[in-house]
Amino acid sequence: MELVFVFLIAALGYLIGSIKVKGIELGTAGVLLVALVFGHFGVEVPGFVSSLGIALFVTSVGFIAGPKFFRNLRKNATSYVLLGVIVILAGTLASIAVIKFGGIPAGLATGLFAGALTSTPGLAAAVEAASEAEAQLVSVGYGVAYPFGVIGVVMFVQLIPKLLKADLVREREMFEAANAVEIKSYDRKLINCDPMGMMAFAAAVVLGVLIGRVSVPLPGGAEFALGTSGGPLISGLIFGHFAHIGPINLKVKNHVLEVFREFGLVLFLIGAGVKGGQGFVEVLKTQGVMLFVYGAVITTIPMLAGYLFASKVLKLNLFNNLGSICGGMTSTPALGTLISVTGTSDIATAYAATYPMALVLVVLSAQFMNIIF
Repeated sequence: MELVFVFLIAALGYLIGSIKVKGIELGTAGVLLVALVFGHFGVEVPGFVSSLGIALFVTSVGFIAGPKFFRNLRKNATSYVLLGVIVILAGTLASIAVIKFGGIPAGLATGLFAGALTSTPGLAAAVEAASEAEAQLVSVGYGVAYPFGVIGVVMFVQLIPKLLKADLVREREMFEAANAVEIKSYDRKLINCDPMGMMAFAAAVVLGVLIGRVSVPLPGGAEFALGTSGGPLISGLIFGHFAHIGPINLKVKNHVLEVFREFGLVLFLIGAGVKGGQGFVEVLKTQGVMLFVYGAVITTIPMLAGYLFASKVLKLNLFNNLGSICGGMTSTPALGTLISVTGTSDIATAYAATYPMALVLVVLSAQFMNIIF
């Protein structure tokens, strides 16, 4: 029955996600909502569903962004780094304000912070830094803030172009012109191990998981690791950039990447949603609805701060701006939505450039708040 539930949640989620209200739709975030409901009523899915999903998704994103990523990064590295810092700094300050003025425990606020930025590594770091008594509060805060952390960014990347009445065709042309790079071709004949590029994709996942397991000690006794989300993204970027090792072709067919990207995202949302739905209502009854409000605030402030900084100070075009916001918020679901909104997979380059800096800062900030407060 677990297999039935996985695909039933996906089917119902896509159905709900396709409903448009004034041109806005939940898209794949509808899968998260359905998963939360199923989780609330006790449905469980295998634990590897979420891990498999995130590995498929971020590896695909890496392959898609890889051919232009490093060349693009050389041109805009400072902007991407600054934007990642601004987004996470704004989220950290919002969380500190919640601790000070909301009167909630630091562990709970740190969990809200990790959930608002949908960061599993941030959650792990917060739990590690918290005392035994507060570790449970961290998980509670994460579970409360996570749903809006997903849905909020998904809605944001759809609302901003509509509020600006942006000409998406013109914006896409500007984005492509700004991100145009020369991709060198390999003249020698390459050896294809299979027609779809499955060998290369599988090898990238294996390498990515191994990279993600490398941990770096941090002050306070905690450790930082890229995990299943960061490691495969890095390996996908590397494979996508080099495209071959000697005569061995490492390219993956575009339609394969698109299917894996979408399927991986759905699996991730199902796994995370079912788990988050368990005890969700009970937590709100116990801790109060204001926790949900606090989580929404911690999600919204960094997005607005990042968007304004990118548009007013860095002068990034709209697509680069929103792609970087998705990376800064470490939001894989929002990237999937943004690709649909913009009509170009190249938007993944902005996401991939901002994501690593944001990921590191989320982990450090989560530890900082638990240690200081």
